[in-house]
Parts: sequence; C-alpha cells; structure tokens
Amino acid sequence: MNTKYWVAFSSIEQLDSTFVQRLYNYFGDIETAFKADYKDLKQIEGLSVRKAENFLEKRKSVNIDKAYEEVQKRDIRILTFDNPNYPYMLSQIPNPPMVLYYKGDLFSCNLKRTVAFVGSRRASFNGRESVKKVIEDLRGTDICIVSGLADGIDSTAHKSAIENNLKTIGVIASGLDFTYPSGNKQLYEQIEQDFGAVVTEYYPTFEPLKFRFPQRNRIVTGLSYGTVVGEAALKSGALISANLTLEQGRELMCIPGAINNSNTEGVYKLLKDGAALVTSGQDILNTLNWEIVTEKKELEIDDPIEKIIFGIIGVEPKCFDELQIQTNIETNKLLTVLTMMELKGLIKQTDGDRYIKA
Repeated sequence: MNTKYWVAFSSIEQLDSTFVQRLYNYFGDIETAFKADYKDLKQIEGLSVRKAENFLEKRKSVNIDKAYEEVQKRDIRILTFDNPNYPYMLSQIPNPPMVLYYKGDLFSCNLKRTVAFVGSRRASFNGRESVKKVIEDLRGTDICIVSGLADGIDSTAHKSAIENNLKTIGVIASGLDFTYPSGNKQLYEQIEQDFGAVVTEYYPTFEPLKFRFPQRNRIVTGLSYGTVVGEAALKSGALISANLTLEQGRELMCIPGAINNSNTEGVYKLLKDGAALVTSGQDILNTLNWEIVTEKKELEIDDPIEKIIFGIIGVEPKCFDELQIQTNIETNKLLTVLTMMELKGLIKQTDGDRYIKA
C-alpha cells in the first residue's frame, strides 16, 4: 500500500511539498522515491546535495508503519496526490500539497463550485457584516466557502456559510492535533460534523508555527476558482493570498469598505490594479461565469411602525436613543416593537443596546 509512504514523507518536518513532488515525478512511484539512496537522488536534476543528505538523515528515524498508524488511530482521513479523487483545482497549482489530511466529509462539498474568502484577523464590524451579506446572497446554491479558520474574516466566512446552509472547507496551518485559535473549537466541530471538512497538509503532530500560515494560504486559494478579499491592510496575509490567487490564474475579487479604515487600503490597491468589485453574491457568480438559480423570498413587513424602524436601521448599528429620536415613539412602546422585530428575525442586538438588520 503506497499511502503509508506518502504519510512517511509528510511526517518529516524538514521536507516541503516541492521536494517530495520532485522525487515522485522522477521515480514515478512514491515507495521507490522514499527508499531511494544517495546515488539515485544525485541523478535528479536541480536537487541540491544538502536537501538530499538532509532527507537521508531524517529518514533514518521514520518508522513507516507507526507514522501511518498514528494517523489512523486519530480517525483522520488521508488523500494523496496520486489519488484520482484529489481536488483538480489544487492539483493545478505550482506546488500542491502531496498529502491532504482531513476530518469531516470533504466530498460532500462541490469542489467545482469553490470560492475562498480571506481577510484581516482584526476585521471591522463593517467588514464582517459585508462578508455576511455577500455569503447570505449565495444561500440556496451549492457553492462551497473556503477559508483559513483564523479569527476575523475567516471565521465570519465559515460561520456565515453554516448559517446559510452552505458547505465550507477550513484549511489550517498545523496538524489536526491542534485547534488554532483555541476559541474556534466549536466552529471546527460544526464543520467536521455537518458542514464540510477541516483540511491540512501537515502531519497531525505539527504545530501551528508562524511560517506555516503563508504556506497554508496557497491551499486556500488553490482549492478555489476565485478568492474574495474581505479586508486587507497593505502588508497582510490577505495580500499574500491575493498574489497567490493571481499566480495560480484564478479570479481575484474584493469587497470595498470604509476608506478611513487601514484594513481596506490593501483592498483598494487591488481594486485599482484590476480586481473585480464585489458587493453581492451575484457579483461572484458573474465574475466566475457561473449561472446558478437561487430561490429568494422578498422580505415582507406588514406592521407600519416596524417598517419605519427597519428603514432607519441601515448598514451601521443604531442605538435605542437614536431610534427613539428619529421615530418619536414612547420608550415602552419602542421596546415592545424592537423585541417583536427580534423575535421575527428582522433585527438583532449587538454591542449592548445597538440594533442591526438580521
């Protein structure tokens, strides 16, 4: 069984996917590649002596069967580069991961309808709400949302997918022994149990070290037909993902935000450089040339007072005092109406006594 040799390669922390791919391409068989001696490795054009020697030294400490058993006992699924089910889009990038480890049901996701969402970990309220709005527009489709399971835009994208009954793939920068950030534990579990898969190229015991996050980004964009940037400062991981998207020949899209927010400076640079503008889910469909019919019901509000209040509550949250000043409704009456609107799912409270459209 060849799978255990793919796993054995991936269990050596000092090796990267390009090294393994080069050996596999040369030998045409992963077991032969793993068992190669120095004489064989010297024949591979462009392979550095240092990397070959490093591999041979590290290989001595690998117990092939044990490395494979450690993955199996964790109930982790394995998808290798030579598997016919390996995601086509990911196979087309310059340095695809040689092994994908995952929990959940990766193939419940439509891998022909994948869109990545990336952005700031310290996303603004407006940035998060914009991402929610765009993903909500995709409700009723079979589009799969791909992101990196980090705080901010990533988490918002995954949660919005779940709220709108869409599949989602979370790509992490560590082995599956780790949940990073720890506050996303419930989100990991939701994705794994019902809404898609949590995926990584890293052996289960590999920690979420800093250099692994940019490497992870190429998988987020590589799995996807296009990438939507929610918010991005001029120097940020999201900009790295944007560049990877272009290098991989995929569509780059951006959601505009407030011009006085430093997290939108990168977004506006990308827009000026030719990225597609996204203010709705339909913009994504148009950019990717996807024709998908969705069923949407028009929002109907019968109560005239509720209709007035709903019209006042716009993109930015409104506090109780603002609503009272603009409607001139007595306090107890306004509280009752707002409570009813919350129960109907028209509005929701955020940050204390502030209200936004649900």
